[in-house]
Amino acid sequence: MSVESYLDANYPAALEDLKAFCRIPSVSTDPAYADGIKAAANFVADRLRRAGFSNVEQLTTDGHPAVFGEIIGDPALPTFLVYGHYDVQPPDPLEKWKTPPFEPDIRDGRLYARGVSDDKGPLLIPILVAEAFMREEGRLPVNLKVLIEGEEESGSPSFEPVLEKHRDKLRCDLVLSADGAMWRPDKPSITVASRGLAALDVTITGASKDLHSGRHGGSAPNPIAALATLLASMHGPDGRVTVDGFLDGTSPPDPLIISAIEASQFDSAAYYREIGVEGGDPIDTGRELLIRQWLEPTLEFNGISGGYQGAGTKTVIPNTASVKITCRLIAGQKPDHVIASITRHLETRLPNGFVLEVHRHGPGSEADFIDPDLPALAVSEGVLGELLGQKPLRVAMGATIPIGSAFRNHLGCASIFFSFSTADEDYHAPNEFFRLDNFKLGMKAWTMLLRRLAAI
Repeated sequence: MSVESYLDANYPAALEDLKAFCRIPSVSTDPAYADGIKAAANFVADRLRRAGFSNVEQLTTDGHPAVFGEIIGDPALPTFLVYGHYDVQPPDPLEKWKTPPFEPDIRDGRLYARGVSDDKGPLLIPILVAEAFMREEGRLPVNLKVLIEGEEESGSPSFEPVLEKHRDKLRCDLVLSADGAMWRPDKPSITVASRGLAALDVTITGASKDLHSGRHGGSAPNPIAALATLLASMHGPDGRVTVDGFLDGTSPPDPLIISAIEASQFDSAAYYREIGVEGGDPIDTGRELLIRQWLEPTLEFNGISGGYQGAGTKTVIPNTASVKITCRLIAGQKPDHVIASITRHLETRLPNGFVLEVHRHGPGSEADFIDPDLPALAVSEGVLGELLGQKPLRVAMGATIPIGSAFRNHLGCASIFFSFSTADEDYHAPNEFFRLDNFKLGMKAWTMLLRRLAAI
């Protein structure tokens, strides 16, 4: 029996494995789900052993364990590391799910469950393919390692320490990420860039206490007004960031991404209708919109607070006002420099009578990008093009996936995203689903990919 025939014959069992995996409530951010995290890590470790992986172990961290395994058949062959994560987002709000989030349900060729698309379905695919090779051929065409973390949905705080501590164990020629997603269900795509992240809180303090707005209005410093003025100074009329130094170190994008944007004929008006924007389209061409989302950095205000927030009125001048800011970074930007530039911008414009405090959230992460001439990238594109009948688009990701820069910094290798989720599958939202056709397609694609990577 061929590897492909084995996968076809065992598809019902593979689907049951996926359902069993999705029944485990492995929410990483909520301590109430600690038992689910432990069960999911055990499930992954057991599934790797059943597939024929050796040296399977759970790597301890300050948080949730990462699961490692490997199949090293011939040290002379190239070695690839498969990345994924077994943790999931919280299922809330529960009332918006049509069926319970941890009771997998098949409807119209889709499997609905929390985590099925991000990342349990895509993660299970390469494990099943490795098992098929071991059962039918007794070996893989390449050496394969896997690293499956349990904290991706809570910011991966232990991930880089794991890479640093186990660098020799994890050494490889290239990372193949089962996490990620294709941009659109009707077009194959390969993600070749993702934006980095820097996050901070800014607090403006005026008087030492809240003040009566009748007694002190017009003379006491109002932090809300000062903060609003400062925030307005950080963008120009077109919405682009105007902070001096913010763009330091940036470089032009891959021309193939620009070509992909132009070829996509993206409908900006449809996008604004979909997100419920009324009163005209802020950006009127699809080309400009995708360039903004994929290839330019952002500085967004995620939350603002100050003063009385309850019903009715309270005639008070608050002593503080705060804002939460996140920045998506492009290639060449450094989180440290971005935070310093923002801080300097605010300090130089802070009115008299106020004190500024900036609190940074974590080290942040740099943007990641793939060498457009990487041979494995061409191999991956060839596999998708052959299976799906059209050349995949090279796309960038407006979001942040820190693993790319982490693998580059600690292991010295690039990462290719080879996932069969699609961006419309409601991951992180109620009624998350995974197309079962993509579950089957992914097994065919990973089989072809491993065979072809052996020749590069």
